[in-house]
Amino acid sequence: MADASSYQLIGAGLAAIGTGAAAIGVGIIFGNFVNGALRNPSAAAGQFTNAIIGAALAEGLGIFAFLIAILLYLK
Repeated sequence: MADASSYQLIGAGLAAIGTGAAAIGVGIIFGNFVNGALRNPSAAAGQFTNAIIGAALAEGLGIFAFLIAILLYLK
């Protein structure tokens, strides 16, 4: 049977997946922005702010997941 420290390391590894998921999310956000900007260039300026806000929220969640992973690893 595994002890508590091994479960902490497993939890830290699972929480670290969130940082990779945030990077994928930012890539999807800007990929869709570029796709929309190429389809309708006149609306690109108005949507750039929304893309930046979405990327900031995704990165914030990635940093939060990284913080949880570090806290679980160092506990």
